[in-house]
Amino acid sequence: MTTPVTAAVTAADDRPAAPFGRALCAMVTPFTDSGALDLDGARRLAGHLVSRGCDGLVLSGTTGESPTTTDAEKAALVVAVREAVGDRAALVAGVGTADTRHTVELALAAEKAGADGLLVVAPYYSRPPQDALEAHFREVADASGLPVMLYDIPGRTGTRVEPDTLLGLAGHPRIVAVKDCAYDLLGTQKVLSRTGLAYYAGCDEQVLALYAVGAAGYVSTVANVAPDLFRAVLDAFDAGDTGRAALLQRRAIPLIESMMAAGLPGTVTAKALLGALGLPAGPVRAPLRPADPETTAGLLAAYGELAARAAQSQV
Repeated sequence: MTTPVTAAVTAADDRPAAPFGRALCAMVTPFTDSGALDLDGARRLAGHLVSRGCDGLVLSGTTGESPTTTDAEKAALVVAVREAVGDRAALVAGVGTADTRHTVELALAAEKAGADGLLVVAPYYSRPPQDALEAHFREVADASGLPVMLYDIPGRTGTRVEPDTLLGLAGHPRIVAVKDCAYDLLGTQKVLSRTGLAYYAGCDEQVLALYAVGAAGYVSTVANVAPDLFRAVLDAFDAGDTGRAALLQRRAIPLIESMMAAGLPGTVTAKALLGALGLPAGPVRAPLRPADPETTAGLLAAYGELAARAAQSQV
């Protein structure tokens, strides 16, 4: 069965292949009002996101509340979303934990459930040195037959995946991509210039900046509520209209700021907006708390402004 993972997409400028597509959403995990996993809601949300331009979905990542979902829930989510989207989108399952053995178990379960790839974050809290970090990633990549996207987000894990470590890991046949939340443009370009690793912007404000220097695409939290937003940025850039690409990226900033830089986790703001828009989301699980009405009103205002401008320009 051919999946988006096996369909390499390479731009004319020798951009590295995009093993999971270009436009990926870090999908929230819908819950029922009682806090149970909402598999029907997950199916409906996944179908909506793919129909609106996402060619990949990242499940059980940070935005998917992976710290508070069980191993069984993570596997069930992959199965349900695969049922909903079939081969129309690549599914990347978040399996990273602070425990190598547990991460391997989750990787094998994700493969069995039908994932196309694995998202593996640097182990958190224990803060392993770089040689131990490299060994961790290699052990996970060796454990299954799925391609791996490493997740570099030191602001959450306390550990940077250093560029030199990425250079060493790039030779592994199943380590194919990086979700980049390191805010280190020099380090990113160092790895891009010396390897074939596909970089995905993991911070919405950096989508165009990283794409312009050779990234393969993005993994976006904002895409939960505006799934075609950054795809339009990439399409404009690929068409040679860099001015329009920059304009579209700038237009997104108020919504990005409201969702990602207002003191609340993106999971909270995404679920607040999805709920207000009548899309499946449900509550967040403790210790997270829902957005208050004032915050939700501000999010809706930013979303409405962006939508109005998009309608005017027929984006």
